[in-house]
Amino acid sequence: MRFVLASASPARLTVLRNAGVDPVVRVSGVDEDAVAAALPDPTPGELVTALAIAKAEAIAGDERDAVVVGCDSMLLTPDGDVEGKPGTVEVARERWRRMAGRSGTLLTGHAVLRVLDGVVAERAADHQATAVRFGTPSEAELEAYLASGEPLGVAGAFTLDGRGGWFVDGIDGDPSSVIGISLPLTRRLLGRVGVEMSDIW
Repeated sequence: MRFVLASASPARLTVLRNAGVDPVVRVSGVDEDAVAAALPDPTPGELVTALAIAKAEAIAGDERDAVVVGCDSMLLTPDGDVEGKPGTVEVARERWRRMAGRSGTLLTGHAVLRVLDGVVAERAADHQATAVRFGTPSEAELEAYLASGEPLGVAGAFTLDGRGGWFVDGIDGDPSSVIGISLPLTRRLLGRVGVEMSDIW
């Protein structure tokens, strides 16, 4: 049975490898804006879960016997905004200035599809919410972090397992989910599609 990760995230791949799973990586190429636009007034949790499902489904059609896992992460700010990857230094700088010294909620949607004989036989999906308490970097620290490029391509403009970890004062919840894939939630979803960790280790 192939374990397929429908994500280009190196952080998710590292989490899985460190946990004893070496997945096949296939990038879905899903149009996230189109998926979001098709949803009628979703909650933030529904949004990240729908995006995770779309990513997994985009890959599943090319598999014969596999477990396909899709994920999507966004930061829910105290102001009620849902933020994905900032993409530019300017956007990342503005987000850090708004979030410094405050707490947000990192939401990660998960979808697990069990493919048998080329057909999705079972599916399970959910999301994980983890509170993140941000520190306050100095101007020099923030500019150096932005110049590294790291915050531009990650949800909420920060990482827990990289340079951004210097500016996270703490979390309340699952650390692996903040990195990009919740191991406990993924294990539960695998169980719902009839797969145990002993099947894939």
